[in-house]
Amino acid sequence: MNEFYQKADEFFSDFGKGRKMVLSTSENNRVSSRMMSVVQIDGELYFQTDRTMKKYNQIMKNNNVALCIDNIQIEGKCSETGHPMDNPAFCEIYRECFKGSYDAYSMLTNERLFIVKPLYIERWIYDEGVPYIETFDMSTRQYRLDRYSGV
Repeated sequence: MNEFYQKADEFFSDFGKGRKMVLSTSENNRVSSRMMSVVQIDGELYFQTDRTMKKYNQIMKNNNVALCIDNIQIEGKCSETGHPMDNPAFCEIYRECFKGSYDAYSMLTNERLFIVKPLYIERWIYDEGVPYIETFDMSTRQYRLDRYSGV
């Protein structure tokens, strides 16, 4: 296994099954952000939303999105995949990680499931107080770890 795949596996293992993240979407040069409950399955990120929400309409018009939490930023392409209840793998993890949201929203008629396929991932990591920027270019399968020089 080459370094990219090894490091990507480690990243997604560290990421875990589910996280609350900030999702940023845009339309007509206007960006908006909100907290989302996000599930990770095999290196792809899933969330659900109601099709009457602003984020739904923005994604339909511009599928470039960003997700962030703590020291992690992810840029990707987002697409609707159907109703959440049609994806048993998503439902199992979503129920485990976000039971309240699962119970309140997943079965509603207007809910839609989205998948974000990461294109670029950046994470700041620290080794004995020294900052590094770890990057994954998913389209070229390139991994980098650069010491932050601050210059």
